Amino acid sequence: MRVGTGLRGVVTRPAYGESMALPLPSSLSPSKVSSFTECALAFKFSQIDRLPDPGTMWTVKGTLVHRALERLHAEIPRGRRTPGLTEELVVDSLAEVLAGESDAIDLGDEDQLLADASVLARNVFLLEDPNAVDAVGLELKLEAQTADGVVLRGIIDRLDRRPDGTFVVVDYKTGRAPLQISEKTRMGGIHLYAYLLEQNLGVRPSRLELFHLREPVVISAEPTDRSVAQLERRTSAIWRAIERACADDDFRPRPGWLCTVCTFRDRCPAWRGTSPSG
Repeated sequence: MRVGTGLRGVVTRPAYGESMALPLPSSLSPSKVSSFTECALAFKFSQIDRLPDPGTMWTVKGTLVHRALERLHAEIPRGRRTPGLTEELVVDSLAEVLAGESDAIDLGDEDQLLADASVLARNVFLLEDPNAVDAVGLELKLEAQTADGVVLRGIIDRLDRRPDGTFVVVDYKTGRAPLQISEKTRMGGIHLYAYLLEQNLGVRPSRLELFHLREPVVISAEPTDRSVAQLERRTSAIWRAIERACADDDFRPRPGWLCTVCTFRDRCPAWRGTSPSG
């Protein structure tokens, strides 16, 4: 089951009254915001230069877990959802997930991949009772535009309706839960989902929940008028920074631990690579 609605937006014009040295991306999403703030050069390679990104074993694993949990709520009636059945959905979804990926991905040991993905998917039962979940939206694609013209897009993993009629946004994470210092940044992405939901459907969710399946642990927050205002200010500031970077063709690398899993490391000047622009 996939439930979706959206509003078409208009990309904001260049901030400086002149043409961009590089084309602007069409919109912002939680993943794009994270990409730009974590490493502007990796963002350029992916979103501006549109370089092929074959993904990694970890991205395949994340997609596989998301697909299995989507099918758990879309295809299995409440009362029949079990950890064992969830593992079967992981195995059954592998061929479908791989069909949408590049052949260049090194999956390593496929049995180990399935085993780890099965543990992650099964861990959802340690965080909630899926048989009590009323999911009214799965892979919900939404789009809206802020007051100053920035187009925002996002895909909500799961939208639940609680018995009291309120709604809860659930987002699955298959990596490690963030340290406390970065927890606020990670929650910024899910606050964007709350904003999109309110703009499209006129409903503000009562809670936002990040399900970190590896630990497992739930990190939650409540959207408020203040958090919505903060989101709009932050996304506008990031968009202006992207405009400046595109106008000046100035995207700088930010070396760190993420470099170890970066697809574009061989092109990065910080690692003695050569960028497409020379």
